[in-house]
Amino acid sequence: MRAYPMALVALAALCTACGGGAVPAAKEAAVPAAPATAQSPTPRALSGKTVVIDPGHNGGNAAHPAEINRKVDIITGTKACNTTGTQTASGYPEHAFTWDVAGRLRPILQRMGAKVVLTRPDDKGVGPCVTERAAIGNEAGADAVLSIHGDGARTSDHGFHVILPGLLPGHNDDVVQPSRRLGLAIRDAYRKGTGLPYANYVGEKGLQSRTDLGGLNLSKRPVVMIECGNMANAGDAAKMSDPAFRQRMAVALAAGIRRYLD
Repeated sequence: MRAYPMALVALAALCTACGGGAVPAAKEAAVPAAPATAQSPTPRALSGKTVVIDPGHNGGNAAHPAEINRKVDIITGTKACNTTGTQTASGYPEHAFTWDVAGRLRPILQRMGAKVVLTRPDDKGVGPCVTERAAIGNEAGADAVLSIHGDGARTSDHGFHVILPGLLPGHNDDVVQPSRRLGLAIRDAYRKGTGLPYANYVGEKGLQSRTDLGGLNLSKRPVVMIECGNMANAGDAAKMSDPAFRQRMAVALAAGIRRYLD
């Protein structure tokens, strides 16, 4: 998720999740409907469970650099509130990709009986900061939180990886192990469901732990982030730009969440 220019701001290096403050309850969002051909899960398998889906970035971020660039506390330091994200060579933006996948994932989980909360209501707004996104998951008492992203690495790099919260003693001691179980379930299901390989440029066997991401650091609930592929790589970009393949991604992510929760 490499950041692109916001107004006159120079291209950032590899984008990281950002970090913000208290937040009101998340709004119900109008999201893209999954096509009728979506795989049908077992009804009510996740009844009583709450899942928070965090579609990375937002469509209005680039037009509001002052708001997005303001610094927020992420425990291990301060970072920009949010970023614009990356895009494919043909111009398909990460914020639109993450919103579309989230919109496909949500109804699958709802058909399983889960309550699903999104961290943003549309793809036209600004932010919220990832500290606010983390607060949404915390306040919802989420049983699982999934942050969806696309990476912006070198064009020769390809594959997906799941990012786990690293241990911050005194802050997330009770979150690290369940988050790892969530990450393993999502990694395995995503690999099986999409056929995409583990990233060949970061992590080990599709997993990486980090302590510099506000959305992970500040979560009090089991949380992982997935970089669904490298949008700078032609092969990954072609799949991520294909609506049918994005549906496969959503079905696979739902399978991973169910495996963890059920």
